[in-house]
Amino acid sequence: MSFKIPFINNQQEAKCELARITKRTSGSCQNEAIAIVEKILKDVKKNGDQAICEYTEKYDLFFPNPIQVHPTKIKQAWEETNPSLQKALKTAYQRIKDFHKLQIPLDISIKGVYGENLGRRWRAVEKAGIYVPGGRAAYPSTVLMNAIPALVAGVEELVMVTPAGKNGEINQTVLAAANLVGINKVFRIGGAQAIAGLAYGTESIPKVDVISGPGNLYVTLAKKLVYGKVGIDSLAGPSEVLIIADQTAKPDQIAADLLAQSEHDPLASAILITTDLEIAKSVPYEIEKQLKNHPRSEICKNSLKNWGLIIICENLKSCAELSDYFAPEHLELLVNDPNSLSQIIKNAGAIFLGPWTPEAIGDYLAGPNHTLPTSGTARFSGALSVETFMKNTSIIQFTKNALEKTQEDVISLANSEGLHSHAQSIQIRTSNSSSVD
Repeated sequence: MSFKIPFINNQQEAKCELARITKRTSGSCQNEAIAIVEKILKDVKKNGDQAICEYTEKYDLFFPNPIQVHPTKIKQAWEETNPSLQKALKTAYQRIKDFHKLQIPLDISIKGVYGENLGRRWRAVEKAGIYVPGGRAAYPSTVLMNAIPALVAGVEELVMVTPAGKNGEINQTVLAAANLVGINKVFRIGGAQAIAGLAYGTESIPKVDVISGPGNLYVTLAKKLVYGKVGIDSLAGPSEVLIIADQTAKPDQIAADLLAQSEHDPLASAILITTDLEIAKSVPYEIEKQLKNHPRSEICKNSLKNWGLIIICENLKSCAELSDYFAPEHLELLVNDPNSLSQIIKNAGAIFLGPWTPEAIGDYLAGPNHTLPTSGTARFSGALSVETFMKNTSIIQFTKNALEKTQEDVISLANSEGLHSHAQSIQIRTSNSSSVD
């Protein structure tokens, strides 16, 4: 073989290697990137469009004048899209929309024991910014997966930013997807400068309330640094898949699914955990076979060599324990009884059950969102959703009777915290001299 995938059959060694993979974007390179991103954010906040254009020329090798794509060009991109691709985009659009409509949170309104009204109300943010990555590939699916939940939530205005090529042109299918979801404000900029534009607003770019969408290290760090000024969906790292396979799995399918992940990026991670030694031995040869004449073979090889892994376990329970330790973005269960195994899984962004559910189906049109937690964050977070673009507000209305019935407890708690006026604000309303009805 022209390269080797690390092979481990010891549980403790496997955990060490999985921990190393999880931390693959941390280190000194990140510290250097933070300094660069901080400077970009500061410049854009101060100098607006001019700073964005200069950074775009520096990093993307063209000067974006104008920054915004004309709406007629967005419409034209759709009209010039192949009918079969239009059909595919429409199918994905409808399936994603139908699934996310089921996520709309319900308001709560209850009557308390003393007649008080209590509730929680959900409302969409007014403006959302969608970041669509470019570079090694074009991602119309990212347009759909980020814009549709925002639209279902009720966001009034969507603003999309995406890096253009050296010729200043944005991928036609990305623009076609923008047209399909109704986005008419598209800016041909990427990187940290695009995030800064969305967070702070410029002469051309509207300031938004929430930013969503994955990007490279600089985009992720920019989102992290502007969080608090705006909301964000998550801090996405390089993509990853973990496959649990038993003796019923087919090596050629496993190989294809591992390559489907590794072809994203040299930092993508593709991991196989199996109970079958023959499968563990066969998969690398299947990968080698499928890499012949592969258009992204070098990316795949770098990914698999540095961040790929094959682990042998005694049983499926041990496989599940290692998977939960890693907390993968995508988890495929290529086993005899995937439904039963899925019940003991605790940490995963998305679980794909059985041989007929390759991870790629989730990338495009299954329905659930493909923007998922990475780098172990599936331990405490989940997929992008309608709620990403909403906020809730508590509603409280006490009656005179309700306040009188609870006043002693409130006053006692306020005094325990040494907050005199908290207690006084209750007493002034419930004392006989109060004029409040």
